[in-house]
Amino acid sequence: MEQGMDHAALLCAVADGDRAAFEVLYRHYAPWLEARLRYRCADPALVDDIVQEVFVSVWRGASRYRRQDDVDVAGWLWRICVRRLADAGRRHGARQRLQALLVRFRGREEPVPSAEESALDGVAYGDVGGAIDRLPADLRSVLAATVLEGMTVKEASMALRIPEGTVKSRASRARRRLREELA
Repeated sequence: MEQGMDHAALLCAVADGDRAAFEVLYRHYAPWLEARLRYRCADPALVDDIVQEVFVSVWRGASRYRRQDDVDVAGWLWRICVRRLADAGRRHGARQRLQALLVRFRGREEPVPSAEESALDGVAYGDVGGAIDRLPADLRSVLAATVLEGMTVKEASMALRIPEGTVKSRASRARRRLREELA
């Protein structure tokens, strides 16, 4: 993407139905979203599907983007992406429950999930996942940047466009709220 292009303006053009602006956004952000998703999902086909779903959502709902000082296009796209990944996880969980019911109905023994599957399900969709989902958006975004993405305070500050002190205080509040919810 050319230096100085305003991504928010491109997104507004997409909201007006500009296919060229959509293509520029896609070419710029799709590889970035794919790379980030691969850290969270080992299934390359699912990663591709999620990226496609994100951009279908962008095409259909770009008018919902609100230009704000602390909300950038990348952050907005990433939040959509994370929601789609969570949706995929819930679909996967529902599919597993249905398969388990079918196995019991047919009288066969239920397959035992691997240790990795159990651990990932517990972390992503258990008590911790629910507690993270209940955090306010500002605390959740800082937590995602610093813990899930492994960014330093300085990197998170730049990515979220907030002062470093704000990153530290929000991270502290997020950890405190998570401890309270999980206690």
